[in-house]
Amino acid sequence: MLEVKGVDGVQQTVWSTEQDIERIVDTYGNMLFRICLVILCNEKDAEDVVQDTFITYLNKSPIFNDAEHEKAWFITVATNRSRNKRRYNILRKHMDISDLQLYSMDDANYDLLDQLMRLPTKYKIVLLLHYVEGYKVGEISKIITITPSAVKKRLQRGRELLRETYRKENEYGF
Repeated sequence: MLEVKGVDGVQQTVWSTEQDIERIVDTYGNMLFRICLVILCNEKDAEDVVQDTFITYLNKSPIFNDAEHEKAWFITVATNRSRNKRRYNILRKHMDISDLQLYSMDDANYDLLDQLMRLPTKYKIVLLLHYVEGYKVGEISKIITITPSAVKKRLQRGRELLRETYRKENEYGF
C-alpha cells in the first residue's frame, strides 16, 4: 500500500496490484460467485463471470470513494455480465437444481434456494441483494439502475411468487 497525494492535494491510498487483487478476491469473491450463480444457474458460467469482473477491475483500475462504492461497483459489473452471459446462453442447458444443495449452508435453506432459483431473473437479483447481501432499496436501485419504486415492486412480487409456490407445495403435501 502506498500513500500518495492526488492532483487536488488530497491524500489517497494506492494498493499495489498483487496485494490489491488478493484483497479484492478475498473480500468479494464468494459474494460475487453467489450472486452470479443465482442469476446464471450454472457454476462454470458463474466462475467465468466473476473472473471477468476481476479482469475488468484490473484493466479499468477505477478509483472508489469508499468501501461501499467499491462493493457496489463489483456487484454492478458482475450482475451486468451475468445478464449478458444469460442472454448469450439462453439455449444452453442450465445447472441441475439438485446440484445447488452444495452451495446451501444447511438443508433448511435448500428449499428456499430451490424456489429462489426458479424465479425470473429480475426478482432473483433484488431478493438476493436485499435479503442475502443486506442492501437497502435505494442502494439496489442505484446498483441495477432502476427506480426505488421498481425495486420495491420487484421485492413485493418476488415474495408473492415465493409465497404462492410454498402454498401450492404445502397444499399438496410436497
